[in-house]
Order: sequence, then C-alpha cells, then structure tokens
Amino acid sequence: MRQLAVILLLSVATTAEAQVTAKGLILDLDADKGVEVEDGDRVVKWPNQVTTFAARDFVKQDQGRKEPGSGRPTLKKSVAAIGGHDTLVFKRQELVNHDEDAFDHLVTGKGYTWIAVVSVYKQVVQLKDVHSFFGNLKNGGMYEGIWGNVTDDNRVWIGSRNGITFGRWDQNNPMVLAPKPLEENRHYVVAGRMGSGTGEVQIEVFINEPPAVASKPFPVNPAANSSKLAIGQERDAINHPGRESFDGELARFLIYERPLTNDELQQDMDSLKKTYAIK
Repeated sequence: MRQLAVILLLSVATTAEAQVTAKGLILDLDADKGVEVEDGDRVVKWPNQVTTFAARDFVKQDQGRKEPGSGRPTLKKSVAAIGGHDTLVFKRQELVNHDEDAFDHLVTGKGYTWIAVVSVYKQVVQLKDVHSFFGNLKNGGMYEGIWGNVTDDNRVWIGSRNGITFGRWDQNNPMVLAPKPLEENRHYVVAGRMGSGTGEVQIEVFINEPPAVASKPFPVNPAANSSKLAIGQERDAINHPGRESFDGELARFLIYERPLTNDELQQDMDSLKKTYAIK
C-alpha cells in the first residue's frame, strides 16, 4: 500500500511539471529550482535551467544602490494560489545577468517569444506607465532592446526598441498595450512574441491564451545593440535602480530565440496554466 502511495505521489509530481516546447528555448527561470538566498529569504541568484545557453545566472545587483542588498527580491515559498509553487517577489528590485551579448540577436532578426507566470501588485509610480518586469535595454544611446511592462493601472504592455530614434513610444519603439488591466494579486500567463526577419514584423501580446490582445508593427534594425538582461526592471539601470521597475511576483519566465507558432504558444500557455492552477 505504501509503495502504491509513493507511485501515486511521483505521478502527481510528474504531471505537475509544465511540458513546454524545447526548440529554441534559451532561458527558463523557475522559482522552484535552484534559487539561492541569503539573510533568510532574500534572493542572490536565480539560475537558468537551460544549461547549454551562454547566459546562466541572474544575480543580485548592489551597484547604484544606496543601501547594499536592498535590490534583492524575496523568495515566497509554497504559494497556495498556484498549486504550492514558489515565486519571487519584486518590489522595485532586480536580478541581472551580466552577459552583455547573449540576448542581442532577439531584436536584430531572430525574433522571440517570452512567457511569464506573473502576479502584479499596486504599482509605485515613479516614471508614468513604465513598470518593467524584464528588459535588456542598452544603457545610453537609443536604449535599444526588448522589454515587458505594466502601466500605472497594470495593463500589460510590451515592445522592442530598434535604436533608430529615442522616443519612448513611436514607430521604432512601439507600445503594444493590452486593453484591460490585470487584477492585483492574481496570477496570469502573459506572453510576448516578435516575428523573425529584417523587414517589418509584428509584435504581439497575449494574456492567458492566444489570440493576441494587441499587436503593432516593428521595423527591425540588424545593427541594434541591446545589453544585459534584467529581471524586475527594464535594464541594468545602475544610474537609477528601481525607478522603472515593477511590483509583483514571478513564478516562471521563459524566452525563446524564435517566434513560436500559434499551436506551440497555445500548448505552452495551456501547460503553464495547468501546472500553476491558473484558470
């Protein structure tokens, strides 16, 4: 009888693991796996589960912070609302991967898909409508790169910047904005996708499932040069850490170096919703 119980528990654990598309997956940050903490529950490292990719660890960043350690997110264990999985809580904090070039190709022609299991809190407004949960914008110049954000009232918006103009939102820096805000303290599967190629491609945002809730065209610039990827803010913003960051939780964050097909995106989002008990 005990042996049967063990078998059943192993079966549940296996089915609870999200089965996501493997082709083109370059980043898998999973709050259940490998998170390193100090001072109790303050996160110092979140490792990429895709061990074959150049960008490995996302680590705490003290540079630019007046108080050392204040930029560390918090590990929140066994969150009942998502089936007992862990999350990282960000309150204008960040983890940074210091590989300068690992993600450059996403904006210069490869295209991308990213998927996040995320919950938002009430945002603390510093720069209107810019609360980034990830980004690899270049420090200085035209700030080219990719990013995912919410507005002051928690509408998801995403985009890419091609480095041709500086405007916060213009044809080279589109704001692809979801029409409705996310509910605070509720978990969602949010995704962004940009087409491949060096002409004009589409950028799309998805909430819980396809089809896209918003899309805009984007002119790809093969000469764009993005930078380090940060989780919790728009870039490695050592000049003003926490200013363009979000308040909320991340349980999972995936990046593909290609646009997933509609069927692949549907499969991944369905699998993540099942794993994290998101209706």
